[in-house]
Amino acid sequence: MVHPDPALDAPVVTTAVAIRGCPRRAAFQPVTRGVHRRRLDGGDSRDPWLADLAGWQLLLTQHGCFTGLTAARIRGWGLPPVPEATPVFVAMQLDDPRPMRDGIRTSRHPDPIPHQVIGGLRCATAAETILACARWLSVLDLVVVVDSALQAEDVTVEELRRVCRPRRRGRTALLTALGRADGRAESTWETLLRLLHVAVGVEVTPQLEVLDEGGELVARVDLHLVGTTSDHEYDGGHHREPDEHRDDLRRERRLSSLGRVRRGYTASDVVRRPIGVLRDVDLALGRAHDPGRIRPWIAMLRESLYTPSGRAAFLRRVGTTSVTGGK
Repeated sequence: MVHPDPALDAPVVTTAVAIRGCPRRAAFQPVTRGVHRRRLDGGDSRDPWLADLAGWQLLLTQHGCFTGLTAARIRGWGLPPVPEATPVFVAMQLDDPRPMRDGIRTSRHPDPIPHQVIGGLRCATAAETILACARWLSVLDLVVVVDSALQAEDVTVEELRRVCRPRRRGRTALLTALGRADGRAESTWETLLRLLHVAVGVEVTPQLEVLDEGGELVARVDLHLVGTTSDHEYDGGHHREPDEHRDDLRRERRLSSLGRVRRGYTASDVVRRPIGVLRDVDLALGRAHDPGRIRPWIAMLRESLYTPSGRAAFLRRVGTTSVTGGK
């Protein structure tokens, strides 16, 4: 576990990017009341959101840090579609003064949350970040975050289980998500496609390597339906690029020559027309098509950030007020 950096006991040097107060200079723009950061010019490739966080960090105590979805985004993990109105998530100690601002959500802890410095921003460790996400996200959304963090090798399942100590908020949700997570997914949509298959009652093997008779690698498929010759994959927009499309067709022909059936799906298939995926699954398994099998998946979707109802419920949960909930 990473402990707070002793160097952080010194004042954070962010004056070049953000300052407290209200400067009368056009070079600065407001982040929140009493905090400004330098404007980014047209040739600046930095993310404005990250620049804003340098300002929010000025409101934290020396051991306060970003956590939850904020820290997950700083780390570059794949995330569900987080609403723009989502607050900045921070962790502070119980006796720290709470930042009295709209747009920030504070969790309180009896001890400092272990953190790391990433790009000048103090972020809770990967395991603490995910536990904080578990307070607010649905199971489906949380599995997306966990899969991405595991794929990035930023955390291990063992580390995640260790932070799930009794009485810690988010513990039950995270343990549930760990039972459904699989770090082999290479994108958030691969995670969703896998969860859809599991929800309709099919065993799958992610990232299966398909070899020809000579042992040469033909393809590594997103999902293999165990007990069948069918492989289901997520096809993002880049698969329609001419060069990518050409390579995909060659790959599909090679799979077909081995007696395998490859089916590709888009984000719309997974979220808006999952019954079509179920129909293909039933066909591959040789079982009677039963539309009722899709109900568990629809229930998961409705609670998630992938639907308007799920996003509205999430925003009601997070609000912008402080919450006490430590270890």
